[in-house]
Amino acid sequence: MLQSLAGSSCVRLVERHRSAWCFGFLVLGYLLYLVFGAVVFSSVELPYEDLLRQELRKLKRRFLEEHECLSEPQLEQFLGRVLEASNYGVSVLSNASGNWNWDFTSALFFASTVLSTTGYGHTVPLSDGGKAFCIIYSVIGIPFTLLFLTAVVQRVTIHVTRRPVLYFHVRWGFSKQAVAIVHAVLLGVITVSCFFFIPAAVFSLLEDDWNFLESFYFCFISLSTIGLGDYVPGEGYNQKFRELYKIGITCYLLLGLIAMLVVLETFCELHELRKFRKMFYVKKDKEEDQVHIIEHDQMSFSCITDQAASAKEDQKQDEPFVPPQSPAFADGAANQ
Repeated sequence: MLQSLAGSSCVRLVERHRSAWCFGFLVLGYLLYLVFGAVVFSSVELPYEDLLRQELRKLKRRFLEEHECLSEPQLEQFLGRVLEASNYGVSVLSNASGNWNWDFTSALFFASTVLSTTGYGHTVPLSDGGKAFCIIYSVIGIPFTLLFLTAVVQRVTIHVTRRPVLYFHVRWGFSKQAVAIVHAVLLGVITVSCFFFIPAAVFSLLEDDWNFLESFYFCFISLSTIGLGDYVPGEGYNQKFRELYKIGITCYLLLGLIAMLVVLETFCELHELRKFRKMFYVKKDKEEDQVHIIEHDQMSFSCITDQAASAKEDQKQDEPFVPPQSPAFADGAANQ
């Protein structure tokens, strides 16, 4: 008897704090995922780093042996200056001296990477004025970009996601959830094909030292706004139509980012994912709402009615796939 009561009380306790338990498991899972990524990256990349370090030491020792007139501190000073210039996008190599980092097309490409928070890091402002302007430009431009992308994605989602799902649900009588899942998968496949596989094949042809995997890697790193900067297109020696190429890459990044956000918005509107997300959210306490209403009992009945109406409108907006009733259907229901 006592065991059954204790078990039922534990079950009620778990159910009462289910959101907190789910959130705790979410935090624990995220930390474990971070540790898992660190272990894999370290085990895979550390041997390659060790080989590269050994190769550089051999080259440095061989160079000093062949040039006895040059001391090691002088060589390190020269190499340090070269690496510092390379971090600012300026190369000492003769085959890279023909490309300027701050012509108009390169500056346009840089501005797009800054506002989209991709930030490859291959080109950075050199002057103090450029650094100060970059701060001011980013403070204003990044929220402006988020507003722009939100407005564009909202309008594109209506025509690409909500109306097709609503059409198949009303016209053919399919289930909304099934149609939404199939549509989301098809939209994801089309987006991956048009903005990952096809551009990767194009980049592997236009870039001399890129294979398909490296090109696909660049597309993913760019459109996910990670922007590591280890692969940047249009930086090769004697790149044909470099200005037009840079403008095309800028348009590709902008359109690809919009497509990625549309796909994410489509998946987020699925009923299953909504239900899964709510497991980790803090539920609104109904008792607090009741106390809040009692404390404001002088509120007029008209205001309460307006709030109820606005709540219904918000609920309708939260369900984008629910089709509105036609006037003919409403008149028929009224006649019955």
